[in-house]
Amino acid sequence: MLEQFVDWVVYSLIGLSANSALGKAVNFFVFDSIKIIALLFVMIFAISILRTFISQRKIKELLTRRGKFSANTGASIFGALTPFCSCSSIPIFISLIEAGVPLGAAFSFLITSPIVNEYVVIVMLGFFGWEITAAYIISGIAIGVIAGIVLGKMGLEKHLETDLISKGKKSGQEEKFESFKKRILFGLTEAASIVKKLWVWIIVGVGIGAVIHNLVPEEAIHQIISQGGILTVPIATAIGVPVYGNSVAIVPIAVALFQKGVPLGTALAFMMAIAALSLPEAVILRRVMKLKLIAIFFTVVAVAIVATGYLFNILQTVLV
Repeated sequence: MLEQFVDWVVYSLIGLSANSALGKAVNFFVFDSIKIIALLFVMIFAISILRTFISQRKIKELLTRRGKFSANTGASIFGALTPFCSCSSIPIFISLIEAGVPLGAAFSFLITSPIVNEYVVIVMLGFFGWEITAAYIISGIAIGVIAGIVLGKMGLEKHLETDLISKGKKSGQEEKFESFKKRILFGLTEAASIVKKLWVWIIVGVGIGAVIHNLVPEEAIHQIISQGGILTVPIATAIGVPVYGNSVAIVPIAVALFQKGVPLGTALAFMMAIAALSLPEAVILRRVMKLKLIAIFFTVVAVAIVATGYLFNILQTVLV
């Protein structure tokens, strides 16, 4: 419904051509901006209501009582079960921090959620087969766990924005709700408050993504990656970071690169970088964390993706 409405606005009402780069970019921008902001509001609203029934202390204990490794693993698996892109995962990341969940575990969720989900698995099964798909799922969860543990050990909480830090410290102070109406009002207030803080950053981020997504040709990407020699994996990862797109839509691009002779690990590293790291995500994250933390987060995850890409290249003869 939303997609058809946006098509009508952009192509019929405004009059842009559906075959032009400008038309596609504007359509992408309008559709994703509305989708992410609406999803942000709905998710925060739903999670906020859920939090009124489940003690934040319980959430924290659930993800920490068996040690940091279990917390990261649980958060990463939870991320794999949620069908969100990198930008849409941020509301839950914020909620985890506000509930007092350790930063490293929250990062494990934020990393894995866009890389692995049921839609990606279904599409990859059709293109790559079960062996590569299974290895991809395991590696996606492993990246979330390992990168989350590394980030958690670096003591980066001081680089979160002040309001998140204060909310995390107050997570043990439970508010009582005497009626469902109060829970609804709490959810609406929380959702409106966070959307008010993030909507400008979302629009700017999606705008950047729309330009890159529709104006950078696939042939140019393939040419750059294929000429990288031993450095193809880090080059593919570096190229993937600025690009913004849903992980499901990226799978056919990775398949096309692989079919044109790009090594398997290089193609998958490109896909993972687009899914887990993007300029729009960095722009939105700026509202909740300082630039230094964003840079560290991107660097650690990029290194993990590069290492995974090289591993897949080594195992290519076994998997294919």
